[in-house]
Amino acid sequence: MDQQKLRTLVFEKTGVRIDIDDPIFALVALNEAVLAEAVERHVALLDDASADLADQVRALQDAGYLGNGGTPAARPAALATAAPGPVQAAAAQEKRLIAIAGGAALLCAFVVLAGQALLLRPAPAQAPVMVAKELTPAQSAALRDGEKLARVVSTLDPKTRAAIAAGMQKP
Repeated sequence: MDQQKLRTLVFEKTGVRIDIDDPIFALVALNEAVLAEAVERHVALLDDASADLADQVRALQDAGYLGNGGTPAARPAALATAAPGPVQAAAAQEKRLIAIAGGAALLCAFVVLAGQALLLRPAPAQAPVMVAKELTPAQSAALRDGEKLARVVSTLDPKTRAAIAAGMQKP
């Protein structure tokens, strides 16, 4: 337990400065001891459970219910004529559950797609696009006059052009 690291961590998280002699460090040491004991107990329990599981697997392999990783084991004659064992019954039940889950998934997918087809509204119609009509003769003449005016203004001296530009800015 690095007390300097703990002090820095507490200060960074809370803004509270604690001294090395603070009684809070006694609680930290107590917490570490309790945690170490709990971890040891859990490790021992896991070791026991692993050993029990290994014994059960060996027993199933010896009885012929499970293969040993090599070639499939021949079933003893007593097991060949007997009713299906717990492993075969569990496999059959698992297959039934998988079939039921697959059917439920397909049914749900069908319901979702049918609901979307029934409830989904089509996109609203697009706004009509206005097509410009032909220009009137007066509009065409105004455009021609504006183009001529732009050419004439570009030939004027800069002071006059500035005055015209300023006059065009006014409302």
